[in-house]
Amino acid sequence: MKMKKTKGTNPAQEAFEVGCRLVTQNPVLGPLIKEAVLRFDDSYPMAREDWARVTSDGGIYANSHRRATPQEWAYVIGHCLLHLALGHIREDRDGDPIWNAACDCVVTRYLADLHIGTPPEALSGVLPPNTREEETLYQWLREHSNSAYFHFSTMSSGRADMSWEQIRSRWRYRSVDWKQLFAESLRDALRSAVDYAGGVDTQPGAYQRMSTIQRAQEWFLSSYPLLGGVASGFRLVDDPLVVQRMHIPVAAISIHMREIYVSAGANLTEQEWRFVLAHEYLHAALCHEARLGKRDPELWNVACDYVINQWLRDMEVGSMPEGLLFDPELKGLSAESIYDILAANLRKYKRMAQHDILFAPSDWTDSKDFVDLDAWCRSAIQHGLDYHQSQDRGYLPEGLIEEIWALSQPPIPWDVKLARWFDERFEPLEKHRTYARLSRRQSATPDIPRPSWRYEETAQAGRTFGVLLDTSGSMDRSMLAAALGAIASYSAARDVNRVRVVFCDAAPYDQGYMEAADIAGSVKVRGRGGTVLQPGIELLEHAPDFSKEAPLLIITDCECDRLNLYGRDHAFLVPRGRSLPFPPRGPVFYMG
Repeated sequence: MKMKKTKGTNPAQEAFEVGCRLVTQNPVLGPLIKEAVLRFDDSYPMAREDWARVTSDGGIYANSHRRATPQEWAYVIGHCLLHLALGHIREDRDGDPIWNAACDCVVTRYLADLHIGTPPEALSGVLPPNTREEETLYQWLREHSNSAYFHFSTMSSGRADMSWEQIRSRWRYRSVDWKQLFAESLRDALRSAVDYAGGVDTQPGAYQRMSTIQRAQEWFLSSYPLLGGVASGFRLVDDPLVVQRMHIPVAAISIHMREIYVSAGANLTEQEWRFVLAHEYLHAALCHEARLGKRDPELWNVACDYVINQWLRDMEVGSMPEGLLFDPELKGLSAESIYDILAANLRKYKRMAQHDILFAPSDWTDSKDFVDLDAWCRSAIQHGLDYHQSQDRGYLPEGLIEEIWALSQPPIPWDVKLARWFDERFEPLEKHRTYARLSRRQSATPDIPRPSWRYEETAQAGRTFGVLLDTSGSMDRSMLAAALGAIASYSAARDVNRVRVVFCDAAPYDQGYMEAADIAGSVKVRGRGGTVLQPGIELLEHAPDFSKEAPLLIITDCECDRLNLYGRDHAFLVPRGRSLPFPPRGPVFYMG
């Protein structure tokens, strides 16, 4: 509050100053009066019956010749401040007496609800209906032309008590967003009331004293349900020494520590911090650390950044700071797909990594301090999505919704996916009746010829596929047995009788064509050497009795080099938690 004093003091001015202090103590209007400029002098011409007048730039001119109690002055000052807070002073309505009267009635209703001061007798009376909304009351007053409701103005004879004047500009004060300030003071007052009811003692104005980073974090907790649950589980670390020691230019997240590190030295606006914090929350919510596998951490971080930044741009969450990774050509792709694209130019994109995911040590999940944070993050983002959609809180990209749903749903078992793979490649055979061979029931009725059901030999001829097995000592025996058992049962169920099998560890061992039912019990570990699968693929590719169109199943523990599959239809079966050291072209079924 900036008070322009006159020389000396008098009882009228003392009552005015006490009234100002009463308003300052109010949690709702206190922050507003601190930004206003109050004048109790003759700088603005006043009639004897006038109280005060307010201008659009926060200047409040009180009638220094008025004699009133501090409670009455508190009421009048609150009246002027609410005109600013509610955005009543508009250039297009300046000087409109009906608009002024409508706003005066709304302010009078607010003051009655807030219990601020005591209304002077001249400003009290019965209010018209519909005093909760200015535009509705404005139209009603225009239709009824009832002058009985024009006496709530703080200027006598119903004259306008607010005006669009930029007098304050010559005082060189910064402009104030009065509506935003009022909203923040209301939120702060409500939070303090809830804390007080819960036994937590907080000081008024705490929200205004927050930094821009803290206010951005508070916005997610109070106004953005999609990420509010995730935000509540992470502590904000803004200690300059900690951030400097960790070499964090803007922000980073440590999921296993449940902390987000932010650098106040980045000098971002509150909207930019909202974007940055939402970026970090999505890293946690979408389990990017758990999905790393055996990928390069820096390149994986870059791929995830591209996806998240595109989504946040589409969702219009805050504003994206300059220098973040963004490429419209990658829109609609998953992080895994983008990683495969970036892997073609590994050195270039690794230099672009901003290192905002602080990966946990590899043995952390085995420690006694481990908790399933991934499950908690998945639950938090799923509940946030449900609330966001039920309340219609704004646009969400389809790719983000699909990822959230995919994380929240239990994964499809690998053997079910393998069965679908078989269904796509081996359609059911149609049986045909033939008299070339009699039915088994012919002996019961020898006088009646009965045809038998037979498959076409040409249809059965091409129903085969290859199996390349990693039989080195590093491959888990039980998992290998489960894979072979599934392959054998699915082959028999789809009338695939013969399968070409090659075992591989340090060298290939051709087993030739085998009956599908015999595959499960025929594997032997040979040599316990390293895994070299390319010679086995070469063997099948050049085998004269193995069709170029026959698909190939490769079972490996991922400890192999890049493979040349010659464009052959293929799929990988690998243990869960492992990742191929090269981008796979065919589907990958993770066993376990």
